[in-house]
Amino acid sequence: MKLPQTLETKRLSLRQPVAEDAALIFKQYAQDPEVAKYTVWQPHQSIEETHKWVSRCISVWVDASAFPYVLIRKEDAQLIGMVEIRFNNFKADLGYVLAKSEWGKGYVPEAVQVLTGWALEQDEIYRVWAVCDLENPASARVMEKVGMQREGILKRWIIHPNMSKEPRDCYCYAVSK
Repeated sequence: MKLPQTLETKRLSLRQPVAEDAALIFKQYAQDPEVAKYTVWQPHQSIEETHKWVSRCISVWVDASAFPYVLIRKEDAQLIGMVEIRFNNFKADLGYVLAKSEWGKGYVPEAVQVLTGWALEQDEIYRVWAVCDLENPASARVMEKVGMQREGILKRWIIHPNMSKEPRDCYCYAVSK
């Protein structure tokens, strides 16, 4: 499947990450413990960690195993977060992260909506889904805003290392055609 290198919304440009994004990603959110609370990674302790992360983001585009996009706010060209989509046969799952200064402004639903819409327009994709920790109502709300339905609870589904060393329960949300 060939994804567009860029996607546009009213307020955002979504584009492939480049090596030069590392400094802004580190500054904006990668080192922030509050942002990383419900992620599968720990806050970055150095810019080198972020450079490695961005290198991973670039390489997964090349091998088509995942498709991360940086979120650029159009009004000032500021990098404010990321969204990533991964394909598995007829399904796509996604995840997202946003700088704390941008929380509550509707940017993530806007980005997730355009990416979900694009995925469901593809003939071979029938389902887009995501999960969130039971204690993360903001993430659940994002999925509800884009039309995903809560399908249930996945017990002991994922380790959020900033919350626990053990797998945590997650809500599963999806939209299908």
